[in-house]
Amino acid sequence: MEPFIVSARKYRPQAFVDVVGQEAITNTLTNAIENDHLAQALLFCGPRGVGKTTCARILAKQINRDGTEKEDEDFAFNIFELDAASNNSVDDIRNLIDQVRIPPQVGKYKVYIIDEVHMLSQSAFNAFLKTLEEPPRHAIFILATTEKHKIIPTILSRCQIFDFKRITVGDAANYLKYIAEQQGIKAEEDALHIIAQKADGALRDALSIFDRVVSFSGKELTRKAVTENLNVLDYDTYFEVTDLILENDIPNLLLLFNRILAQGFEGHHFVIGLASHFRDLMVCRHKETVALLEVGDNAKRLYLEQAKKTSQEFLLQALEITNETDLQYKSSKNSRLLVELTLMKLASLTFKGEKKNPEGSHNHLIPLVDLIPASYFHKTGNGTSVNPYPAETRTKEEFPAASEVRYVPQDSVPETEDEDELLEEALPEPTSTTVRESPPRIQINTPAKRVSGLSLSSIQAKKKHELNKIEVTYDEDDLPREPVSQEALRKHWNLYIQKMDDAGKKILASNLNADLPVIEENTISITLPNDTMKKEVEREQSALLNYLKSALNNHYLELSIVVNEETMRKYAFTPQEKYEKLREKNPAIDLLRKTFDLDL
Repeated sequence: MEPFIVSARKYRPQAFVDVVGQEAITNTLTNAIENDHLAQALLFCGPRGVGKTTCARILAKQINRDGTEKEDEDFAFNIFELDAASNNSVDDIRNLIDQVRIPPQVGKYKVYIIDEVHMLSQSAFNAFLKTLEEPPRHAIFILATTEKHKIIPTILSRCQIFDFKRITVGDAANYLKYIAEQQGIKAEEDALHIIAQKADGALRDALSIFDRVVSFSGKELTRKAVTENLNVLDYDTYFEVTDLILENDIPNLLLLFNRILAQGFEGHHFVIGLASHFRDLMVCRHKETVALLEVGDNAKRLYLEQAKKTSQEFLLQALEITNETDLQYKSSKNSRLLVELTLMKLASLTFKGEKKNPEGSHNHLIPLVDLIPASYFHKTGNGTSVNPYPAETRTKEEFPAASEVRYVPQDSVPETEDEDELLEEALPEPTSTTVRESPPRIQINTPAKRVSGLSLSSIQAKKKHELNKIEVTYDEDDLPREPVSQEALRKHWNLYIQKMDDAGKKILASNLNADLPVIEENTISITLPNDTMKKEVEREQSALLNYLKSALNNHYLELSIVVNEETMRKYAFTPQEKYEKLREKNPAIDLLRKTFDLDL
């Protein structure tokens, strides 16, 4: 039995044409070799599993080929690989520098591939600088890293940098399809897309997942087998969830979420997947953005069908709700309830039930006979309550339905109103139907000697008040616009600062005092040293302008606030900057610090 070789090693590219998803870099390196235009120090950086080390090995072989070697020649004596994660000391770099001086015995170049170069220590980087800047003619250095930001700038400036990009889902799925054909495996397109999405841009991870799923399912790779093995929620689940949301079926929606939890999935994982599903539905609503959908053809058809059932407003609100739940999930004490509330909110977005009333009419009103307040139950002599309108005496003729009730506004009731007369006033005649357009309250009166909002006198007083209202309009040309001098402006500006200081607003007063205002036409301009002071003044801008408009008799004044960076530097110095300023004035202070070993 032959030993098993993982796909990431078995199908490692041996030429630039076989490298997946990095055409810009491979074309550049190929042209550089053909035109003898290759730099002596190269830096390959990018995420894991995208082909950095593979391209370094291919490049090391290509530059030594002259057409006379064997086809399977790997130039092992000319290629040196150093793992900087375990060989990161100064001594390791010094040994490397000693080897660089020796020319190659076979071929033209000696290639040194330093993987995970960001793991080198600071002193090792410094020891490597001179050799990297002026290497021998026969030496080429290829540095590979996943964290370029950890490499010191002096190393970066000596290298030609190649940024490797993440492998797209489409490229990864196509390469997996090629490998499946090579191994005689029948794989569904959706299954390969799920593997590619799970790999998150790393082709090596995609090949590792592919090997794992093949071990689970054998020679036939199905979407169901992949989702079970990878413990991911199938998009069928999200299609079902969305259908239930659109149908406003909250009970079945909660039951479905319970089944998802019973399968071992986390609520956070479910919410993230649901948000991604809504995003995919959103991009399906426009022909131009369908290309952003990274799924198979069968899944794309399902997305397009469900996208037709949804509106753009619904999807935007759903994305906002799911995104907010995603942010709140980690801090929630009851995460399951949080997700269930999210599902209820989503199912309520399109709800149009009996309590929905877009026209503003009152379709579901309680009959007036059921709205008799407790004040109508009079106390009898023995302490029991008697209803003056018992249920057995209520008839439709005496107490009409809600649609026949006349509504009147609410106000106070005088103490002298007779209760029976007011009730008779509140209830319409059996044959009449009177409805007001606005929805005020039903006129039900309380007993005498009690204040209420239902008296006829209060209604008359309210009508009288409405008639006495006077609508005042202003013409812009009538507003005062007196010219404002600099002296008058600064006088009232200082008075306002004093007013704020007396009111305890010390910070605002200090900010307003940071600059003298200048007026040009009707625009008052001030310059502040930073954005914090600007925001503080902007919060008080309305009150400040109102005061100035009134005091200066000019209602067209505006305020312009500018932040001057040079001014800001005058106001804020770091301890180091303060020390530098002092040393400029008196160089002897540096000697004082060194003599007494002082810290800043």
